[in-house]
Amino acid sequence: MKARIHKIAIILLLFFLALQFYQPAQNKSKGGMSANDITRLYPAPPEVRQILETSCYDCHSNNTNYAWYDYIQPARLFVEDHIKNGKSELNFNEWGSYSDRKQTRLLKSIQSQLLSGKMPLPSYTWLHKKARLNETEIWSVISWLNKYPQGLIEKNK
Repeated sequence: MKARIHKIAIILLLFFLALQFYQPAQNKSKGGMSANDITRLYPAPPEVRQILETSCYDCHSNNTNYAWYDYIQPARLFVEDHIKNGKSELNFNEWGSYSDRKQTRLLKSIQSQLLSGKMPLPSYTWLHKKARLNETEIWSVISWLNKYPQGLIEKNK
């Protein structure tokens, strides 16, 4: 019985080690900040930029800052799934390429998600503690969002 458990443990360890060789392509663009980035279109104060970079851009941009543990499988697959899903919903680096209607819808969604505590995802902040937002940070982002896009909201009424 012990020999069988020992064999299973060795097989699982070998599988875990082999899995480490699979590393998906990193979410890193080579050109720096995109001309379509939301903060280029709607200038953000430094504290809001910092909040976005720390709590949003890892999953909702073309540039992820990976922590050391993001390279260890299966955490890497988990993080890559967050990035893929996040970018499919909203990519702050591509903001300028969105239609006015989509921008307005996303702005409302961002506010709703922040106020309800759904973003950043609890499953993401569990691994990335610095991404957690306090109430002051949430309201800083919402105030900034409300400052600029009024023209978009008015156009789409």
